[in-house]
Amino acid sequence: MSHPVRRPLAVLAAAVFVVLLGLAQPASAHGFTSTVYVHVADGGEGRLRTELKLEYDLLVVSAADAGHDDPLFRAGTEAFAAGDADAEAAALNSHRATAVDYVTRRFTVTTDEGACRADQAGDFRMGREEGVPYALLTLDWTCAAHGDADHEIRSGLFPDAEEYVKGSKTIVTYAVDGHSGSAALDAAHPSFSLGQAWTERFWEFFRLGAEHLLTGVDHILFLLALIAGSRRPREIVLAATSFTLAHSVTFLLAALGVVDVPERVVEPVIALSIAVVAGWHLWRIRRRGVHVTDLAVPEGGHFALDRAGWTRLGVVFCFGLVHGLGFAGALGIDAAWSWTLLWSLLVFNVGIETVQLAIIALVFPLLLLLRRRSRRAGLWATGTICAGVAAMGLVWFVQRAFGL
Repeated sequence: MSHPVRRPLAVLAAAVFVVLLGLAQPASAHGFTSTVYVHVADGGEGRLRTELKLEYDLLVVSAADAGHDDPLFRAGTEAFAAGDADAEAAALNSHRATAVDYVTRRFTVTTDEGACRADQAGDFRMGREEGVPYALLTLDWTCAAHGDADHEIRSGLFPDAEEYVKGSKTIVTYAVDGHSGSAALDAAHPSFSLGQAWTERFWEFFRLGAEHLLTGVDHILFLLALIAGSRRPREIVLAATSFTLAHSVTFLLAALGVVDVPERVVEPVIALSIAVVAGWHLWRIRRRGVHVTDLAVPEGGHFALDRAGWTRLGVVFCFGLVHGLGFAGALGIDAAWSWTLLWSLLVFNVGIETVQLAIIALVFPLLLLLRRRSRRAGLWATGTICAGVAAMGLVWFVQRAFGL
């Protein structure tokens, strides 16, 4: 192999090795990240009402630890292990001072005139989000300011420093004084104003979408498998378009509550899709060798794709539908339909697509260069990528399917 070819191949192999080594961990949301859901509305008499949904077992452990309340820990964890929703609610209500204190020290509402006072409205209740028990807490906030005073919402719930989860986020929807919208809060962006401009609100969801794909190891590996198995620029463009259309449809339908597929079904299928798309290219390498990049285009064929290309496109579209459900599960908005909500979801999706296109623009030209310099070099590069991706996909499938 000539020196000009060895150098880019070595760079590519090193980059792929670093990516796979750094990202080779179970891609499971529960137990590593957590999402708090909040809806803010008028509470009457100048107050704000917030409805918070918090992951139950995480709330119990975090609140008990922060408040040194061992009885809450014992009662809460026993109820969680038994799967008894009534007992779970009773545990929190019996130790409401500890639980509410934990929440209100980390979730606050303020105005220019100072902090607002929180009062619990009703008891703790139980619900479920993505198949996980969630505690429902209603708080009424009384603020010194009146009239058109702007309110700032700040969330520092379940921080990384507690070491129970990493990268927790708070999804807020609001409808106050004729203004409605949504925001995504995390450690880097912990607060927002109810009077924020629409550009600020949409930027938050663009950023959240971009960060979700960048931190979503399984989606990135699926994209790498698509890139490695594409033979021509038009093929990766069509594959990316097919994937985008498919996951955009199910993402919006699921995020708006039109369809609801359990996470225990979605997550194993996503893992399997990674292994299948990567394995497909390996199978074609075994059958065709260095001719795997040949494209047999039928006379007058649409988009200059052969039978293998169209079959792969259909498979990618079907798997894209499932990935869209995974994107929606990560956002997890549960709010009534509104045009503002729809735009927030679309901007989140645009953030995903921007990162997806950036990865394609970075990786595919390098692979294309290798193939044009040396078919064998390109074969080894794409084969190495797909072998690593397929292995990770199979590992994740077993973990998710059997709860390991």
